[in-house]
Amino acid sequence: MGQLHSSAQRRPSAGRRIYELLRGQMADGTLPPGARVMSTRALAAELGVSRTTVTAVYEQLIAEGFLATAPGRAARVAGTLTAPASRKTAAKHKPCAAPRLSAFGRRVADLPTRLPPGVEPVRYDFLYGALAARDFPTLAWRRAYQAALLRQQRNLSYIPPEGDLPLRRALQGYLRRTRSIVCDAEQILMVHGSQQAIDLCARLLLDTDDAFAFENPGYLMARHCFEAAGARLLPVPVDGHGIDTARLPDDDRVRLAYVTPSHQFPLGGGLPFGRRQELLRWAQQRRAWIIEDDYDGEFRYGQRPIDALQSIDTEGRVIYVGTFSKALSPQLRLGYLVLPHALVPVFRQAKRLADRHAPALEQQVLAALIGDGAYERHVRRMRRENERRREALLEAIERYLPKDARVDGTAAGLHIVLWLPTLASHDESALAAAARDSGVGIYPVSPLFARTASRGRAGPAGFILGYASLTIEQIQEGVRLFAKAIAN
Repeated sequence: MGQLHSSAQRRPSAGRRIYELLRGQMADGTLPPGARVMSTRALAAELGVSRTTVTAVYEQLIAEGFLATAPGRAARVAGTLTAPASRKTAAKHKPCAAPRLSAFGRRVADLPTRLPPGVEPVRYDFLYGALAARDFPTLAWRRAYQAALLRQQRNLSYIPPEGDLPLRRALQGYLRRTRSIVCDAEQILMVHGSQQAIDLCARLLLDTDDAFAFENPGYLMARHCFEAAGARLLPVPVDGHGIDTARLPDDDRVRLAYVTPSHQFPLGGGLPFGRRQELLRWAQQRRAWIIEDDYDGEFRYGQRPIDALQSIDTEGRVIYVGTFSKALSPQLRLGYLVLPHALVPVFRQAKRLADRHAPALEQQVLAALIGDGAYERHVRRMRRENERRREALLEAIERYLPKDARVDGTAAGLHIVLWLPTLASHDESALAAAARDSGVGIYPVSPLFARTASRGRAGPAGFILGYASLTIEQIQEGVRLFAKAIAN
């Protein structure tokens, strides 16, 4: 019975078959423009179907502009209709020119993709940004989601672009407790993840031929957003303590600086208080904005998380970017901005134009989880779990990899950077491919360096290894197989 039902579902109706027959004859010229079509009665008799079915098909073709009728006259193929080329004919001809794009579109088209299309997943994937599905707080989320879903609403309509007020109030308290951020709920704007937050900053704060200061190496997707806006990259070197503020650009065209002060991406340094003050003075003197991307600030091991740069900003120059992608799921697509008061109106308007608002139901769920403490309990549990994963990764590196292997960024976050001094940066791609052949996904660090920087062209081979999606056993086996790929 199930097979018969499935077959019936797949078989098109009589009306659909007649519709496709007539459309096909118009396409191949059997029914050219202006040609008279059979009456509904005659076609129904010829095909052995009801006249009602044929009449419904003709009415659909008339509504779509394929047939034309007049009182007292037979239906004809529309005289203005141009028969499209058949699929076989169209396949023989390539487009005569590239699509015409805006300047922004051309800049986006020129950006490199992260991975070539069609790359198969591997068993031991040290992909940064991926989380273990089993770590998601399914039961707590389901309870809060069901409660939000069943809550009576006056109607289903758009919510304000800034987001759900109870969530923004809950976030206000959470950020004060955990990141020492002082703000009011009006300064918080809910967005589709930190990537949209960065994109809004690029669109609203940068013009073509402006410049932006950027950590080198740094987060590639953020750099691409600013470059797509037409702004010029001014790379600033980083060291073990984050961005080197003594080398911030002295350029009148610089409009913003993008930084990850709590856990520099990818190398892991934390920006000391003195450098934070120097960065704020630099921004104030140039009337530049600072985008503080606190992408994984909740995950610091052995001590409390570092306070946000925004917490010591007295001049309203810092735009704080937060996300739920590392604590909950990157598939949730929810993040937020804490904006200086002067930027609140324009960012709200831009958010409204972009997509109205972030998903309302999910915002209600998050408000409930933060409000009853479930979210913070989940974060603490994930911090303990990921600390165990980190320890397993460091132990496996020490056990299996060459003795001169060096690791950066272990104090916080969900990834480390592994350096192999006996290999050069130009060996990264080949080694990553060999590791993938062994079932291990590792990711070269060189693409995160600006092309103008010498470190991006020379130096030891380096790889980013994320560990939040793997079990301890997978981490150990993945490193063991990676060691064999290095040896071969």
